[in-house]
Order: sequence, then structure tokens, then C-alpha cells
Amino acid sequence: MIQSNISLKDYNTFGLDITASSFCVVKSKTEIINLIQNEFSKYAKKLFLGGGSNILFLKDYEGLVIKNEIKGIEIERETDEYVYLKSYSGTQWNDLVLYCVNKNLGGIENLSLIPGTVGAAPMQNIGAYGVEIKDVFESLEAIDLTTGETIIFTNKDCQFGYRESIFKNQEKNKFFIYSVTFRLNKKPILNLNYGDIQKKLIENGCANPTIKDVSNAIIEIRNSKLPNPKDIGNAGSFFKNPEVSIEKYSELLQLFPSMPKYDLPNGNVKIPAAWLIEQCGFKGKKYGNTGNHAKQALVIVNYGNASGIEIYNHAILVQKEVEIKFGILLSAEVNFI
Repeated sequence: MIQSNISLKDYNTFGLDITASSFCVVKSKTEIINLIQNEFSKYAKKLFLGGGSNILFLKDYEGLVIKNEIKGIEIERETDEYVYLKSYSGTQWNDLVLYCVNKNLGGIENLSLIPGTVGAAPMQNIGAYGVEIKDVFESLEAIDLTTGETIIFTNKDCQFGYRESIFKNQEKNKFFIYSVTFRLNKKPILNLNYGDIQKKLIENGCANPTIKDVSNAIIEIRNSKLPNPKDIGNAGSFFKNPEVSIEKYSELLQLFPSMPKYDLPNGNVKIPAAWLIEQCGFKGKKYGNTGNHAKQALVIVNYGNASGIEIYNHAILVQKEVEIKFGILLSAEVNFI
């Protein structure tokens, strides 16, 4: 049933009291196809909403907002090495991670506690602590928003990049991601390359860690650094970590000897955006009703009464200051609506 003038405050993690002129909830493939065939033509603008954890509403939404509540996890097939696990797109991402961890299926434990839904994971190619969705992604089932036809996208079809996919670029707003199939290891191979994970495992007395130990360590790390949206509005990491050439990094290193980096397979390096922002003095500073979090400069927060425009303008200020100081333009990870 389509409702009118519904507040989206509880449906976005910034906690912005934005109104959708039309709103409905879908819980099955049949309901989605019915919407496409019978209702979509009535609306110039449509927006699918999962966890609302990676969006910033700049104003009220004049169009149809569809809240995705299609949930479930099932085993599609198995081999000697892998389990191919299908999850429906409205499933909470961390519910899927915990399901895999509890069944000792390796591959996504480093992505513990990332907010949002399964459907958003391939769209953003979410990643953390040395792991990205593309590493375990097998395929997805999408519904064409024009015809209602079901189409399968393989890993290659999705054109994954750093926090990018075909669904954020040339196929943006053309498909509804219905389900995602992941390839998980029956014999997990742990990725412990990040120092924070190793340190936390040692603190926790894990000499021979399991994927559950790794997941628990990452949950502890994230909880210590990142604010819970239930307590203070935020969308997690606001900006992507910029990639620069080794030559550019070497030049910057002469000016900023403590600048950290992560080496990339293509010969470039990735610089932590949080470090760049912190060097510009934003960490823990409040600007009106918004600002950068005291424990993690990469997180822009809503202290309670910020508007979307106020948060957006602050993000632009951060971008400008980083560019002036380092000659690097940060790209937003958050989507502006």
C-alpha cells in the first residue's frame, strides 16, 4: 500500500526528518514487479531504500520511496571448497556476516558490523580491513525497473572498483537488486594484514584465531572508533580514501613525513582520508549542528538538529581544506539525494 507524506527520520542513519511524498514497503519479488508494472509510471522520481546508511537527504523527497524488506539467507549449492550462499537484498548486512561466522564460512568476517543491507553491498562494493565484496561475489539477480525482467549479473558484469560498481555509474537507477550470491570458503583463509586486527587479537589472547575471533575483534575496533547512529546521526565513512601515484605520495612525504599509506597492486598508494582530515584540524570540531566525530575524523555527524544542506556544506568545507593543504580532492562515499 502506498502512503502519503511519510517521515523518513527512522529510515536514514543521519536521523534527518525528511518527508517522502509517497512511500511503500515491499516484501517479495511479486510486489516489486507489481509496483513496476502498475505504479512506477505515476512517479517521475523513485528511490529504493535499504538501511539508509549511505545517503544524505538534502531536502524532502518528491517521489516514491520504496523500503526494501525482502529478507532471507539460503544455501544455493556447495562444492568441496565453497558454499554458494544466496541472500535477499533487504537482509541486514551484519546478519549475513554473523550467519557465515557462526557456520565457519570464511570470506566476509572482516566486513563485520558494516551498516546497511545486502542489496547495497555490491552497489557500493563495500570493503574494510583489506577485504571487498568483489573478493567473494559470485552473482546477483536484478529486476529491470522498466520491463520487470529478471537479469543475472556476474562479477565481471558488475565492473567493481573502489566503492564503485556499474550500479553507481552507467546502470544507475535502472535495476533493483533482488538477491546476491556469495562464494564462501569452507576452510577459511584469514586476512590479518591490518595492524589493528593483529593487535586486538593479541589483546584478546587469540594465538590461533578463528573467523569468529576475527569478527569479534573487528566489532570491538569499530565500536571503539565509530559512533552508533542510534546515539548520534552519521553515515559511517563520509569520504573514500584517495588513491595517488607513488610520485605524488613521495612529494607529499617531503612536506608531511608522518603521512601514512597503503600500497596498491597497481603501483599507486592509498592515503587514509581520516588522516588528511585530521591534519586540517577537523577532528572533534563542532560546526553548528554538525562536525567531525571526536574519535574518527572520517565520520561527519548530526548532533541532533542539522539539516541535510548543513551537513553537505560542512562536507564541502572539509573537501576544500584538504585540497588546499594536500592538493588532493576527496570523493564522497555517501550518496546525495
